[in-house]
Amino acid sequence: MTAMDADDARTRLTEERDRLESLRQGFDDLNAESEEASLGELSSVDQHQADVGTETFNRERDLSILENVEAELADIEHAIRRLDDGTYGTCEACGKPIDDARLEAVPAARFCLEDQAVAEREARATGSRE
Repeated sequence: MTAMDADDARTRLTEERDRLESLRQGFDDLNAESEEASLGELSSVDQHQADVGTETFNRERDLSILENVEAELADIEHAIRRLDDGTYGTCEACGKPIDDARLEAVPAARFCLEDQAVAEREARATGSRE
């Protein structure tokens, strides 16, 4: 990877990290507030069960989004460390260079397309047995 490519990759990764951190900050209240507290204002006498169910669903959805944002942030941080140690753009599974088009589309990519497909198949297989 040339210095210009590394600089471009670092800029893209840093911009994505900033965007994700901004998203995560929007969920700060969610982390600090327990489910009981968030539903506490809803009295079971005053509220229909569907309203409580909707509030619970919304909280679970938000927690899921937050979990995904944090996972993406971890991937970005990992990619920045790989830039620092000179391994960015190299597949972590087979050691071959990751295609430039893939890095353009997914700057935090850890695997080439072939190994990414294998990792996704294995994740689905593991997930279906649990």
